[in-house]
Amino acid sequence: MRPIIISVAITGSVPRRKDNPALPVLPVEQIESTHAAYKAGATLVHIHVRNDDESPSSDPDRFAEVQAGVRKHCPGMIVQFSTGGRGRDPAARGLSLVHRPDMASLSTGSTNFPTIVYENPAALVLDLATQMKQFEIAPEIEIFDLSHIHGAKWLIDAGLMPPRPHVQFVMGVQNALPADEHLLDILVAETRRVIPGATWTAAGIGRHQSQVMEWALQRGANAVRTGMEDNIRISRDRLASGNAELVSVAVGLIQKHGCRPATPAEARNALGLRAAQ
Repeated sequence: MRPIIISVAITGSVPRRKDNPALPVLPVEQIESTHAAYKAGATLVHIHVRNDDESPSSDPDRFAEVQAGVRKHCPGMIVQFSTGGRGRDPAARGLSLVHRPDMASLSTGSTNFPTIVYENPAALVLDLATQMKQFEIAPEIEIFDLSHIHGAKWLIDAGLMPPRPHVQFVMGVQNALPADEHLLDILVAETRRVIPGATWTAAGIGRHQSQVMEWALQRGANAVRTGMEDNIRISRDRLASGNAELVSVAVGLIQKHGCRPATPAEARNALGLRAAQ
C-alpha cells in the first residue's frame, strides 16, 4: 500500500471562533489540536499563529512555542511554518524562520483574493527563499496560478531551492484557481514538465476539500491536505469537531484508494527532509 503524507493546516488566518468554536487560536490550543491530528494520522502540520484577539500574527516567539510543543508531543512530525501574507507586515513574514522549522510555505507570485491582493513581489520572494536556504528549511511552493510553477523554476535555477521541491496546488480560492479536475491535470502536467521529480499535493478550499483530495489521490499525489484553515465543516450541515476529525476523513479517502497514511519517517524520506530533531 502506497504511503500518503497527510498535511493538516490547523488554524490559518481567516476562520474565527464565531465560525467554528473548535478553531485552535492560542499556542496551547494549537499544540493540543495538532497532537489530536497526529494521533489521527497526520504527519505534517502547517502553522499560522494568531494574536489573542484572533488576528494574524508574525510573532516568532509564538511560532517557537507551537513548534516546541509539537516536537515534544508528536515525535517525528514535520513542522511547517507559514510565510503567508494575509494580515501580516511583509517585513515580518520571515521572522520565524530563525527557529528552523522543517519546512515553510513559499508563494512565488501575487494573487487576487476575494478582498485583498495577496502580494508577493519578486524581492520578497527572493528574500524568503534566501532565508530558507540559509536555515536549511525546505520550501513548500504554494501554487495559486500557473505562472507560479515557473517562478519556482527560476528559484531552482538561481540555486535558492532544491531541484525537487514540494509543490502544493491551491484550488477553490475565489478569484484564483477554481476547483476544477481538468485544471489539476494541467497543473500536474506543467509541474512534471518544468520541475521533473517534484513531489506534490493539492489543497481544496471549503466544500472542495474532500473532492480535491480525491482528484489528487487518483493522480498519484504524494500528499493530501486537510485542516481547519481550509475548511471548518464535515458536511454542509455540521461543523467539524476539530482538526482530528478532518484528518480522519482524509484517512478514509486514502484507504478508499488503496493507500495508507505515511509514517513520520516515510514522510520525511519522501520530502527529502533531515531527520527529526
